[in-house]
Amino acid sequence: MPERDSLREDLHATLDARRELGPEYEAALVESFVARLDETIATRVRGELEGYGHRPPAKTKSAGAVMVPIALGSLGIGIPLTGIGAGTAGFDGLLLVWVGIVVINLAAAAAIFRRP
Repeated sequence: MPERDSLREDLHATLDARRELGPEYEAALVESFVARLDETIATRVRGELEGYGHRPPAKTKSAGAVMVPIALGSLGIGIPLTGIGAGTAGFDGLLLVWVGIVVINLAAAAAIFRRP
């Protein structure tokens, strides 16, 4: 229980300082003690959570970083599909392939930019 002893010593020091400095410093002394108490509690809670295997949330990628692989994948798939669509159905096949790719990219972007 070294934390408890440390907090007890901090409280005694705060009360002694209040006696020496007077009531005009009371608010600052209380705020200082409360800040140390909050930090002690936060440290204890973090230690308890780590004991249960809890990890802080991972950083999420930005929406732009998530869209890059989708855009590159669309281009990579679009090249052979363009050849197949244009070769078998002419301009209509070409148009169908790229309209489909655009719709898929727009749906992916809407889903990514809408997430919290």
